[in-house]
Amino acid sequence: MATADQTGMDARFGEARRNVAILTVAQAILGSAAPMAFSVGGLAGFQLLGADKSLATAPLTGFNIGVALGAILVAATARFFGRKHGFMFGALMGALGGMLAAFALFQGNFWVFVSGLVMIGLSGGFTQKIRFAAADASPSFYKGKAISWILAGGIVSAIVGPQLAIWLKDAMAPVTFAGAFVGLVPLMLLAIGVLSFLKLPANVTAGSADGLPSRSLGEIVLTQRFITGMICGISSYALMTFMMTGAPLAMVVGCGFSSELATLGIQWHVIAMFAPSFFTGMLISRFGTEKVVAMGLLILIACAIVAHMGVELWNFWLALILLGVGWNFGFIGATAIVASSYRPQEADKVQGFHDIILFGTVALSSFSSGKVFTAYGWSVMNFVIWPVAITCLVLVFLQMRASTRKAAA
Repeated sequence: MATADQTGMDARFGEARRNVAILTVAQAILGSAAPMAFSVGGLAGFQLLGADKSLATAPLTGFNIGVALGAILVAATARFFGRKHGFMFGALMGALGGMLAAFALFQGNFWVFVSGLVMIGLSGGFTQKIRFAAADASPSFYKGKAISWILAGGIVSAIVGPQLAIWLKDAMAPVTFAGAFVGLVPLMLLAIGVLSFLKLPANVTAGSADGLPSRSLGEIVLTQRFITGMICGISSYALMTFMMTGAPLAMVVGCGFSSELATLGIQWHVIAMFAPSFFTGMLISRFGTEKVVAMGLLILIACAIVAHMGVELWNFWLALILLGVGWNFGFIGATAIVASSYRPQEADKVQGFHDIILFGTVALSSFSSGKVFTAYGWSVMNFVIWPVAITCLVLVFLQMRASTRKAAA
């Protein structure tokens, strides 16, 4: 009997590793769309507008709205068609979005271009759930490693996306940037082919109930722990998006650097977002989530300091790298705080509420980025980090005090 059980466990583990490998490749491909879009989306929007350039980052706002909608839609498609076909549908949306964005650039139509970015963002909302699919399809002892592999796919995306923008931005001259969006089409179709080999378990859940009654959403979201985690996580993500969206405009339009140098800056930024993930979990285990979040917030402040020191190329690139690392520590740590605030059977409703607020705020931050840059310039954008980060640091400090008192009681 023990031998049969071991054989069954080995078979399930082998299937889990196979699924994680497929999802990692799919993540690397699908995840390339976001850094490509952020590398050139604002610049493309800028060239499509007339004298008033304040809406230049509206396409990236559309992208983030699409991500928020995708995070909701993926749950519905997975319920009716399964996660595998849901991910394939999301990839198809990315391909259609790339075609629509390229068409808009040929037509010189700004709002159609925004619509194309919404569709690409919609695909990104599906991509956001790949890490959950990898963890849910793995045995408990393999979940951490499964997520690490998915994050490794994000590093590949950080290289492929910006390079796609550099290689193909003039491929359909004289229409700048159209080639980069057309380049998304074969990538998304390749991802669909990869996902076709996926064999996820039929009944995947986020966790089993622990025997305690499920609390109402209102009761959960009013706890100090949830509020701290949500505000710190959303602030980290919103600040990152605010600065990342405005940086290419500041480099190319404000300082005269080439779009290639701006794109490379975004590439290093996205690498910095994902590369620390391999040891962020270890830091959380050793020092605690609150201290890791505080570290991330301090790094975001360091980003503001470097950006305010000058407008040389190294200022932009170093600030973008610090922005990525600060986001990683702040967002992953805050996500861990949120995850510890609810029970397994409460996960779906809490995650859904959190993601709607998160991506709605991120969309607003990307929209305001262009407005603030056009009206006040890059230096004022840097100052925005200070009050937000300091407020979050106070919340983290209060949460640490509350945890210490609870442990001593």
